[in-house]
Amino acid sequence: MDWLCCFFPSYSQLVGGRSSSTSGKGKNHEGLIKYGFSLVKGKANHPMEDYHVAKFVQIQEHELGLFAIYDGHLGDSVPAYLQKHLFSNILKEEEFWVDPNRSISKAYERTDQAILSNSSDLGRGGSTAVTAILINSKRLWVANVGDSRAVLSRGGQARQMTTDHEPNTERGSIENKGGFVSNMPGLFHSSHY
Repeated sequence: MDWLCCFFPSYSQLVGGRSSSTSGKGKNHEGLIKYGFSLVKGKANHPMEDYHVAKFVQIQEHELGLFAIYDGHLGDSVPAYLQKHLFSNILKEEEFWVDPNRSISKAYERTDQAILSNSSDLGRGGSTAVTAILINSKRLWVANVGDSRAVLSRGGQARQMTTDHEPNTERGSIENKGGFVSNMPGLFHSSHY
């Protein structure tokens, strides 16, 4: 399981990529908001399939903290696709500045449809996704699909910000959308996020 942490008390260098064990930290331009992330390769006998985003960007007059972990299943093509496209899809939504909640939901759905439409190129694998968008160091929007988790630390106290979506309890929903769930020894996999 992967964790995304945002630490409270919007320019840091882009942190993104994958490796067998990746962690990092940073802070916003003013130094008041600190973040950290950690990805650790599981016991399965295949290369690391996890990708992440952790950065602050300036868009118009807004500072955005963009944080994500994409936990790949059965390959790394889908999490790589998510790393490249999900945030840009969210920010392209016309209503993002007025209704971030709806825009994030629509972008997740639109990105899922794009993945399904490109499944011949992306393969049968899938990914979990947990994203956090911090707007002007004041408003935090968190979304997740799968069992990657966002945790917020405030005053040294950790607060879980997401609820894990477990494949075995959501099998019907996954299969109704054209996906599959397979139970491998010690692992559950779903075909798309």
